[in-house]
Amino acid sequence: MSFTRFSIYYLPPDGALADFGAEWLGWDVARGRSVAQPALPGLDDVTMTPRKYGFHGTLKPPFRLAERCKPDDLAKATASLAAACAPARCEGLHLGRLGRFLALTPVGDSAGIARIAATVVRDLDEFRAPASDAELARRREAGLSPEQEALLAAWGYPYVMGQFRFHLTLTGRLPEAQMQQWCGAVADHLPALPAPFVMDQIALVGERADGRFELVQRYALTG
Repeated sequence: MSFTRFSIYYLPPDGALADFGAEWLGWDVARGRSVAQPALPGLDDVTMTPRKYGFHGTLKPPFRLAERCKPDDLAKATASLAAACAPARCEGLHLGRLGRFLALTPVGDSAGIARIAATVVRDLDEFRAPASDAELARRREAGLSPEQEALLAAWGYPYVMGQFRFHLTLTGRLPEAQMQQWCGAVADHLPALPAPFVMDQIALVGERADGRFELVQRYALTG
């Protein structure tokens, strides 16, 4: 299958958390297939935005492949990076809000996770085609700080390196009045969360012609 963009994700390993994420969002990124969601009124709407990406934590945001590069070259470089990169851990994950959406975020020191993300962003950047003027303009609509503007210029995305916050997204933007309702709904369906949380693998994913992302390959971090 050919892909329009690629990204480097953290994907939970097969198990209860991965199953929950696929069912909650309605898309199994690891298997590239739709999944029936829980029968909750409004769930289809509040998960519409994150659904196409699947349940994941972004490490390197989606990018178009540079003209001189081939998917096989990206896969080989990702494998080499993973072999040289040490795993990371924190105390666990917990459910919280990031701005107007809900996500699972790290508990405790997440510097090791940030290290992995920075390594992925930096070491694979030769494979990223430059962001288009339209893409840059869209990012700037959010009102970027000077640091975020510099990151956008350097890496094609404003929320990397010092602006990175690891999270596994569970909803799109929610009205403030619905935040507690959906937080409770998520909590009712969540399995036991990992404690500690260990990031010992990364995943290369691709965006299909239909706009949904699916797993290309997982790579163990063995550095």
